[in-house]
Amino acid sequence: MDMRKNNSKIIFLLLVIIVASYSCNNSYKIDDQFTYAKTRINDLQFSVYITAHAVNDLLNNEIGRREALSIFRCNGITKAYIEVYRSGLVIDEKLLREVKNYFLTNDIEVVGGIATVPGEHFGVKQEGKLGWFNWQNQKTQNDLKEVMKMSAEVFDEFIVDDFLCTADTSEESKIAKGDRSWSQYRRDLLTQLSEEIFIKPAKEVNPNIKMIIKYPQWYDRFHLFGYDLSREPQLFDEVWVGTETRGQYTQRYGFVQPYEGFINYSWIKDIAKNKIGGAWFDHGDCDKDDFIEQAYQSVLAGAKEIVIFNYFDFLNGNQGHHLLRTQFQQLADLAKFVKENPVKGITAYKPINSEAGGDLYLMDFIGMLGVPIIPVHEYPTKSDIIFLPTQSASDANITEKINASIENGTKIIFTTGFLSQLNNNQLFELAGLKNDLVINPIKADFIIENNSKIKIEHGLDLECNPNVKNGEVLLYASTQKDNIPFLIKNTFNDSEIFTLNTHTFSQVDFDKVGEVLLCPKPLGLLELPKSWVNKIRESFNSNMGFNLDAPSRVVSQPFEKNNFVIHNYNNIETKVQLTLNDKSVMQLIDNFSGEKYSNENGKITILIKPRSRVWLDKNN
Repeated sequence: MDMRKNNSKIIFLLLVIIVASYSCNNSYKIDDQFTYAKTRINDLQFSVYITAHAVNDLLNNEIGRREALSIFRCNGITKAYIEVYRSGLVIDEKLLREVKNYFLTNDIEVVGGIATVPGEHFGVKQEGKLGWFNWQNQKTQNDLKEVMKMSAEVFDEFIVDDFLCTADTSEESKIAKGDRSWSQYRRDLLTQLSEEIFIKPAKEVNPNIKMIIKYPQWYDRFHLFGYDLSREPQLFDEVWVGTETRGQYTQRYGFVQPYEGFINYSWIKDIAKNKIGGAWFDHGDCDKDDFIEQAYQSVLAGAKEIVIFNYFDFLNGNQGHHLLRTQFQQLADLAKFVKENPVKGITAYKPINSEAGGDLYLMDFIGMLGVPIIPVHEYPTKSDIIFLPTQSASDANITEKINASIENGTKIIFTTGFLSQLNNNQLFELAGLKNDLVINPIKADFIIENNSKIKIEHGLDLECNPNVKNGEVLLYASTQKDNIPFLIKNTFNDSEIFTLNTHTFSQVDFDKVGEVLLCPKPLGLLELPKSWVNKIRESFNSNMGFNLDAPSRVVSQPFEKNNFVIHNYNNIETKVQLTLNDKSVMQLIDNFSGEKYSNENGKITILIKPRSRVWLDKNN
């Protein structure tokens, strides 16, 4: 019996030695999340933003800081943004230094941050719907400048969160505004104060400090509330972008579509160029899928760092954290690939400070139909497909630019909102429409499919009832009385001209529900049958080298030839058929899962699980 016990002990010890030896020789396989994240920091970095109240309440002692460090290491977070002020709470400089030094000692990078929102005795609140500052008031300016001077003593890098905006209509601001529009006045004021309150005071104290401005996600409304992307990115050292799309089906944050994160980051990147920094999203109104989807669209737009707002939510927990951890490697692999191979697509022209009319956030919804929209702030003279929504009409020379594109055989896609803004006979001729458009938003309850009426949930919003001259109507919507053209095609020389009779939202729609920033209602545009979605998608994508047969909420983002990320944002498993112009491709491989998809009879069929994605690649 004793001999058997000894033999058992010997066998057990040998097994321990073998396992230990194997583990040491294969340590890369069992690295913790933090160690692995450090090895991928040049590809993708996760950071967390710690609000002033979390700093004050949770990081004011050793126990709280150890807990934070544990959370960071578990989730592969390698950088912390420490907020110095929010809603009247100014963090003591001594505590800021203690927290900063603790993180640096434990291999966590540190950046300072501020949320410029008023407090009871700090600054002056605006007269307006939202809880923003009256920036015209001297107390607001003085209070913030003092905090900025203190912060520059502590930090070498500092971010101004997305409240550098105002909707103040106080008598004080009215007098300062003079005969300027509210938009122009606010942009002038906040451009001036960006230097006077933040940049100059900070650099006087700390000449080497890097100053960052972070923009929110409501890109089509920036200019109304003081964000001026023609001037501010030139002043700040770096530019960050909000990609916080949250829940697409819910009203809490405005029925925002997942593709908006890509649109916002891509458009601002086109403006800021080499000053572009990372992306920023939060947990608000997010289930686990909403949360991780924000990460993918951020990475696909080119972000190499993601700041997650905020630390309180990591303490409270969210199922999205598990997805973020377990999919970090594929996100990092994708980020590394995107760095050298940016997403290709259809250029959509949105000048800085442009009015959207009835096309507010239209690009987000077109993207959700499977059209890989790439927004640009300057007219894309070299593009062979150009999308021109109402925003494009703010370019005073747009007609001449369109004529030059037409001479080169460029495909042009107008919206009726764009055409109505210009009221240009030549452009109506190109579109095949009569020049008698009257903007009068219409809710069509039905669409016409095979000579039958099909009811659409939420209805289909149209900008007007255009009179067709010599264009071909490809799709009709219908009210109880009229059939109304929705998609019209015309040809001019070697160019195809399409017109979309869309209406997403206008200021009237915002005012009806008291919304200020985000989408005020759901749209029937995303409830269209697959046949309609395919027709709209084909009108945009026919020159792209591939064709997608899929319902709405299936998003395609192509890279180089025969390389795509395709997302299924539907809540059910969805069949997608991909047809490639390159008939030599016999197989594509999903870089995420390793699954192989064969080309059968010219089509590659993929079943994509609910709220998931594939990265299809010929070469793997």
